[in-house]
This record gives sequence, C-alpha cells and structure tokens, in this order.
Amino acid sequence: MRGQAHTVEAFVAAVLIVGGLVFATQATAVTPLSASTSNQHIENQQEATVEGLLATAEREGMLQEAVLFWDPDEEEFQGVPDQGTYAAGPPNDFGEALNKTLLERQIAFNIDVHYAEPDGGVGTESMVRMGEPSDNAVAATRALGVYDSSELTSDGYEGEQLDGTEFYADDIDDNSELYTVIEVEVVVWRK
Repeated sequence: MRGQAHTVEAFVAAVLIVGGLVFATQATAVTPLSASTSNQHIENQQEATVEGLLATAEREGMLQEAVLFWDPDEEEFQGVPDQGTYAAGPPNDFGEALNKTLLERQIAFNIDVHYAEPDGGVGTESMVRMGEPSDNAVAATRALGVYDSSELTSDGYEGEQLDGTEFYADDIDDNSELYTVIEVEVVVWRK
C-alpha cells in the first residue's frame, strides 16, 4: 500500500511539472523583435540608410540647398509652420528624398543643423521635428562647408550671398572665404 502511494505521488508531481512547463511556454510571446540581435540589425540598416542618403544628398547638392533654404526676414527655414520646424521633410529636393526613403517606410526622423560659432561654441537650428526618438533611435551626421559666396535657396532670396544676409549661423572668420562648417544630424526611429 505504501509503494502505491509513493507511485501516485510521483505521477502527480510529474503531471504538475509538465503542466507548469507547458503553461510557461504558451504564456511567453516570442516575436521576431524579441531577440536583441534583431533590433540591432534593424538599427544598423536604418543607420546605413541614413548615412547613404546624406552622402547622396551632399554629392547631388541637395544637402547644401536644404541648409541654405533660409528666410532671413522670418529668421527660420522657409515655409515652416507655426511650431518653428517642419513636421516632415522640408519642401525641397532633400525633403523629398527623406520622405521617400524614410517616411514612406514608417520611419520617423528629426533633423538638427549644428554650426560653429565665432566664440568656439556650437549652435543648433532644428529643421524637422517628428517627436521624441525611441530607445532604438540611431543618428547619422554629415558635415559640409558653407562659403561667403554661397547663395540662399529660399524663394525670393535666390542669389543672395551669405556675406550680406541674416543667416542662422555667423561667419566664423571674416578673413576667410569659409563662412562656417555645418553638420546635419538626422536621428531616425521606427514609428
């Protein structure tokens, strides 16, 4: 009789353990993004995409056009809404490339333009704000030189050189043809 009680007890314990394991595996959600390597792969792809976009935009002159799309009378990028930044790509070729490459793929982005100041500091002008980046956001930057002879690209100001206009960045050296160095930073994340 005692042997039978131990056998039944062992059988009940085995059923409880197997039942607990089955319940635990059924309750755990496993998705393609569960593994950190999947998230890292997506972040790497997004970073490579943005770096490629910035390189192409610089080579094609779109990046220069975008940073010079300034309205000196309003002291902001031309055509921004009341909140002071664009909510999507700016209304120029660079913005069109951003919207096609990122926005159509449900990838949000913020763009800041950093520039050297005469006192050695760094100033920032925000161009695009789509919200607060997620924890998985990645950033890419591209630097370019802007010269005294560079011309604004905003409507009504085409042909105006930086040397004689109100621009968000100051001339870092009056004795040099280089007006300033601008760094465009694009931060991207999945919506």
